[in-house]
Amino acid sequence: MAAEVGVQGTVAVGFEGVREEFAAVLDEGITTSGAQLAAYVGGRQVVDLWAGDGMAGDSLTAVYSVTKGAAHLIVAMLVQEGTLDLGLEVAHYWPEFAAEGKGALTLRQLLMHQSGVIGSDGGLSKAELADDGLIAERLAGQRPFWEPGTAYGYHALVIAALTGEVVRRVTGQSVQELFEERIRVPYGLDFYLGLPEPLEARWLDAQPMEPTREQLAELVANAPGRDSLMGIAFNAHAKPPTDLVRFANRRDARALGQASGGGAGNARGVAGMYAAAVSEVDGRAPLLKPETIAEFGRLHTAGTDVVTGEVDHFGLGFEAMGVRYPFLAPDAFGHSGAAGGMGFADPTTGVAYGYVRRRFAFPPGGGAAENDRLAREVVRAAAAV
Repeated sequence: MAAEVGVQGTVAVGFEGVREEFAAVLDEGITTSGAQLAAYVGGRQVVDLWAGDGMAGDSLTAVYSVTKGAAHLIVAMLVQEGTLDLGLEVAHYWPEFAAEGKGALTLRQLLMHQSGVIGSDGGLSKAELADDGLIAERLAGQRPFWEPGTAYGYHALVIAALTGEVVRRVTGQSVQELFEERIRVPYGLDFYLGLPEPLEARWLDAQPMEPTREQLAELVANAPGRDSLMGIAFNAHAKPPTDLVRFANRRDARALGQASGGGAGNARGVAGMYAAAVSEVDGRAPLLKPETIAEFGRLHTAGTDVVTGEVDHFGLGFEAMGVRYPFLAPDAFGHSGAAGGMGFADPTTGVAYGYVRRRFAFPPGGGAAENDRLAREVVRAAAAV
């Protein structure tokens, strides 16, 4: 049994193994700068753990693309209610988007990362990158980087600005406003698409990776060109190129709650959101119906992501978690974040999972390797109790 160095928090009876696994991760030095882990089963919180210098259970930090899960939960709810139609063209809702041959792209295809509008010629400025409205305005007339609908590739920094503009055109409200009104406030979640100034006292800056010499050599050898699809998707071709750590640590980015990667939160907030999506919580019915979960969670993008090289990557807006983690149901849905964090819901087991870490993992991008161990142990414990 690993020594529980610095581990704080609680677990429900039967979930002691999750605490041990979290401690083992810490002992191996995987999370050297603070991490949080939370989980729900059937709407009941069963794991609430944290560790690291300055890290508390209610500390807030950058969750990066975990934010996309919040934005696309709103989209899923609007589709469920009939406010949005996946089969209609994006330009039906947002006429300006039809420019440069994008008029036939459907909302479903946009959610599958098929638009080809992964960034802008010349890159997005710092001010644009922090503001979904400015991103949408800039990209409406942008030429796609491949023929829309013919391939898929991760729209890393812009997808929720594009889907969010569709939401705004139909509802008159931003994704950020709807998330606050319909999800964050009713459930009291510590997960913000727009961090209020008074909560800055709980904010902990994201921290860059500290690679070994061998890891640094690997990063340099595998670094994408600035004008490659990955370089464009991550705004590396801008002047100056985007630094994700600096981006998340800017007050304007988290104050505006840029919905592709500017969210601020903690593991409790992330797990609580996914619990609300699939389970009854505090007497409230699940936010999503089974048929909505099946549609948004199942794999839609078989084949290779032309930006990241990942295989079988997305559902609708969410990452297809059942592909990434075979111990989850085929329609498990969620999203990872650049520093290594993760959030997901498994509708079959009722597990909702949230993991947040401050320092970037190696290799960077997507859920850190320890998520496999931690999530597996949560699912194992849930099945045993």
